[in-house]
Amino acid sequence: MKKRFFAMALTAMLAAGTVMTGCEGGNEPAPTETEVEATEETTEEPTEETTEEGSAEEDQALADNVAELIDAIYVQTRTDETDAQCVAAKEAWDALTDAQKELVEGEFADPDYFGRDTGDASKDDPLNADDIGENEILVVSFGTSFNDSRANDIGGIEKAIQEAYPDWSVRRAFTAQIIINHVQARDGEFIDNVEQALDRAVDNGVKNLVVQPTHLMHGAEYDELVEALEKYNDKFESIIVSEPMLGEVGADSTETNDDKKAVAEAVVAAAVSEAGFDSLEAAKEAGTAFVLMGHGTSHKAKVTYEQMQAQFDALGYDNVFVGTVEGEPESTECSVVIDNVSAAGYTNVVLRPLMVVAGDHANNDMAGDEEDSWKSMFEASGKFDSVDCQILGLGSIPEIEAIYVAHIDEALKKK
Repeated sequence: MKKRFFAMALTAMLAAGTVMTGCEGGNEPAPTETEVEATEETTEEPTEETTEEGSAEEDQALADNVAELIDAIYVQTRTDETDAQCVAAKEAWDALTDAQKELVEGEFADPDYFGRDTGDASKDDPLNADDIGENEILVVSFGTSFNDSRANDIGGIEKAIQEAYPDWSVRRAFTAQIIINHVQARDGEFIDNVEQALDRAVDNGVKNLVVQPTHLMHGAEYDELVEALEKYNDKFESIIVSEPMLGEVGADSTETNDDKKAVAEAVVAAAVSEAGFDSLEAAKEAGTAFVLMGHGTSHKAKVTYEQMQAQFDALGYDNVFVGTVEGEPESTECSVVIDNVSAAGYTNVVLRPLMVVAGDHANNDMAGDEEDSWKSMFEASGKFDSVDCQILGLGSIPEIEAIYVAHIDEALKKK
């Protein structure tokens, strides 16, 4: 509070000073040449030390104010104040100089929150229109603040579903309020959270609702979504929840299914093509391994990552390895994967996200320049001649978009 009060008081003082010294057309006579010379002789110039110290304090106070405003919207709960807080944070940021922006640092705030270029937000459609009709397909994603990834990965899935079901209205919801607030504050794009999207459907008179999560598995996000839907059971004639990308979890680490097989084939084909190889075998002969980095989870569904590794192995994809940011399960921790890839004799590595979107985890945790990114850790191991990154999400692969469409087909058959 003290920082914010100081910043507000300082801003008011500076504004008042500008008004007093910047008025034109007043009645005071212009100073004579003699008076000007006398003023120049008697006015003591501030020392360089005083000027720099005062400026540094002012800059930091203004930056701290912005950091506090950003931290206030970096929350998972939406309130009646959220919209105004988003506006206040962006306006305060825009008022900073470039040098002051570099000083922004809070619990979650940093200069990249507003300053990082993640693409053109105008290319994305938040799918929050009314006039829905009686039949709606609500596509629920965790979300991303990376504009290009949101449009290409999440938007790609949504467009594929709309094309497959032209008589249904496709709408969007994100489960991460933190991301919704980020996009709203920075780009002025309003994305519904799950509750807002469901209320919109009720207000529009929707009778039949199909909910298609873009999540990989039946994890914590999926469980929370199902729980939220229970409150709306009596609001619609029917609610159907479709399967996530990889389908049912299964009993143990060796169990696979048709969804996992289809995803494995699609992502490897895309990765091999992006890397410039004619086939996975050609990449293997060149000593190249593909490491697919998922998020990881403490949820019981974490076995899904081991199942995906089992699926790659079953397909004969010996040079494909699965890892996770969280290192859960333990077999997917970065150092373990590094050792496995090296022990298998591969000297070149291609990192690619095993995630729907190529967002923060792909850009920072995987491909970032910080020493704890996967790219940096693979390089620091000294075991590989090259480490390259493909920052592309699963959602932009047509074959994977088709999996979601197939899941909706199956869900509607069970209606």
